[in-house]
This record gives sequence, C-alpha cells and structure tokens, in this order.
Amino acid sequence: MTDVSLIDRLLDVIEHDIVPKTAEGVAHGNKLFGAAILRKDDRSLVLAETNNEIENPLWHGEVHCLKRFYEMPRAERVDTRDALFVATHEPCSLCLSAITWTGFDNFYYLFSHEDSRDSFAIPHDLKILKEVFTLDPGGYNAENAYWKSFSIRRMVRALPEAERQRLETRIDKISARYDELSDAYQASKGENDIPLN
Repeated sequence: MTDVSLIDRLLDVIEHDIVPKTAEGVAHGNKLFGAAILRKDDRSLVLAETNNEIENPLWHGEVHCLKRFYEMPRAERVDTRDALFVATHEPCSLCLSAITWTGFDNFYYLFSHEDSRDSFAIPHDLKILKEVFTLDPGGYNAENAYWKSFSIRRMVRALPEAERQRLETRIDKISARYDELSDAYQASKGENDIPLN
C-alpha cells in the first residue's frame, strides 16, 4: 500500500526546499534539477541542493547534493542506509552511479527521463543511455541489488481517486513552477558554457 504521508512529505521537500534553491540556480544559468536527503525515521530534511553545472559540469542536482552532503561534518550526516534520496528528475547515468556508490538503498523522483526530454528540452539523459550504454529509455534496473527506485507520479496513480486527485493537483502546481524555471533556463542557456546545455 502506498504511503500518502510519504508522498506529501516528498512533495513538500521538492516544493519548499528544492525549488527555491533551483530558482536561484537557474537565475545563475544552471539547469533545473535538484535533490534532497531525508532521514528515514522521521523524514526530516538533512540537505537540499540544486544543479551547479556553472561551477562544474559534473555538479548535477543529485551529485551536487552528495558533494555538499559529504562536506558536512560527519556528526551532522546520517548513514546513507538510514536516508531517503529525493530527486526532482529521474537520475541520469552519472547520478545513478553516484547514488549507488554512496550507499543509498532507494531514491524517489518526480519527473521522468521522458519529461526531461519532452517538457524541459533536456534530452541528454536518454541520449546517453542509448548512445553510451545502448539501453532503451528506462533501460536500467529500477530495482536491483543496490537500491529500489520509485516514481512519485506512479505512486500517486496507484492511490484511491480522492487522494490521487488531491496529489495530482499538487504535482500540477509544482510542474507549473518547473515549466517557468525551464523557460528561464532555455532563454539563458546560450550564455553558459555547460557542454551539454
């Protein structure tokens, strides 16, 4: 059974913790991808971050979040086995590897690779999976020996109608904000030097 309170918490984190950082990042020329780490036990926020490819093209939202996480004093970090990893967009191959190498046993995401390509005009995730790894879209194991991934939208679609409608309305609101951020990024990306902008 899908945990409605978990979905609400994940959407809260995206909307209130990641989106403000992402809006600031996009204003500086970065892409609109972000991530957060939560404690499993109480779902409290450990850290939220956003893309920082202007500084380094490897600082995707997820990787930059992990970089900042490991810059925290050890006493302030949670063991990754005791944490939830939240990505605004389905992680690319770089970010999938980073999540794996850092020991998370899960990740949740709102927008799919297809959304990144079709709604946000950033097709690189799918192109890299095909060209470098010869995998079809979604061609990685969503559940494997290292972690299990969860599409928040898929979780919502599995709910009874009343909860599903309420949460889809929340997602539509968040999606509209990401559409605005995408428009801003697309309008300014010619001015940055991100190799795959």
